[in-house]
Amino acid sequence: MASLPIDTAKYTGIICAVPPTPRVANRETGQLRVDRETGKTVYQVGLCLMAGASADVVNVSVAGEPAGVQLGMPVAVRDLVATPWENDGRHGVAFRAVEIRPLSAPATPAGKGSGQ
Repeated sequence: MASLPIDTAKYTGIICAVPPTPRVANRETGQLRVDRETGKTVYQVGLCLMAGASADVVNVSVAGEPAGVQLGMPVAVRDLVATPWENDGRHGVAFRAVEIRPLSAPATPAGKGSGQ
């Protein structure tokens, strides 16, 4: 299915609602999920997306640990996409971002990795 880009500039605020945790690929062995392109561990962060009088919390996956991101902290999200999925009669939307960083941290230059 197609990934749908999300314009985060339309939100009045984005706050870390659940701190970053590594995603587990195999619950029996404890093996962590690894990004296919970068080889980095995939982390999940619960983000509160606020727009006007409404707010939603979504779990967002990101390759590499989002350094400095803590509970309750305003964050910046780069290249957020939503991907609808369906598997064995279950369905939902998976969210993924290229980068999640504290709002006060300097931006990573375009095309440069954060080195994580």
